[in-house]
Amino acid sequence: MFSFADALHAFNPLYSVSGFFVGALVGFTGVGGGSLMTPILVLLFGVTPTTAVGTDLLYAAITKTNGTLVHALNGTVDWRITRRLACGSIPATIITLLTLGWLGHKAGHAANGLITSALGFALLLTAAAILFRKWILDYIAHHLDSLSETRVCWLTITLGVFLGVLVSISSVGAGALGMTILLALYPRTQTVRLVGSDIAHAVPLTFVAGFGHWLLGGVDWLLLFSLLVGSLPGIAIGSHLAARVPDHFLRPVLATMMAAVGVKLSI
Repeated sequence: MFSFADALHAFNPLYSVSGFFVGALVGFTGVGGGSLMTPILVLLFGVTPTTAVGTDLLYAAITKTNGTLVHALNGTVDWRITRRLACGSIPATIITLLTLGWLGHKAGHAANGLITSALGFALLLTAAAILFRKWILDYIAHHLDSLSETRVCWLTITLGVFLGVLVSISSVGAGALGMTILLALYPRTQTVRLVGSDIAHAVPLTFVAGFGHWLLGGVDWLLLFSLLVGSLPGIAIGSHLAARVPDHFLRPVLATMMAAVGVKLSI
């Protein structure tokens, strides 16, 4: 039986250091942890893509639950938007997980290959959303300016479907990509309410996806604990120091790094 002493012996402090680094960057920039954590686990530590994604999804569910509670208590969650996103993302997540399970059972390493390619694609999309957010918002707003409430509702559900598939496969995309589209779909809604709604939606999405990956054998609980040990203080410190960081400099650097990693994973 795997004892507590065995767990302490197997504990790798470098995971916690990475968790602290990613947590601090999330606090500085608001960029989703999956965009940073999953590539680090895969490329630097050699964690298999399925385990990296599954562990990171539960890590995101735990860390974003606290953020949701804060936003809910402050009244900065538009539950209507959250429900619309979840109506699309949860069914899409379940279907995607069933597909991954089938691929893993029928085709051996096919699931790992699919996840690696999807992770690279998601990182490239996230980098583009960060670098070109203003241009993307202007372009979308120009084409969606006169949409009816019904069309906005269905587009939000469609966004949820897209995020459900992408996040379930790669653990990346709910933050930068989701927020960019929400800002365009709901230009009259306060940004803080869109942020709160996006975070609130990420909790059931990442929990369902992470639970599914656990059932598929893709979660390392000791790794998850190690990441949380470092990331929780990292997020707190990063959030506290965020005002002192030149955002116009740090975000392009992060986006460029994500794009480079995305290209490496895609080829």
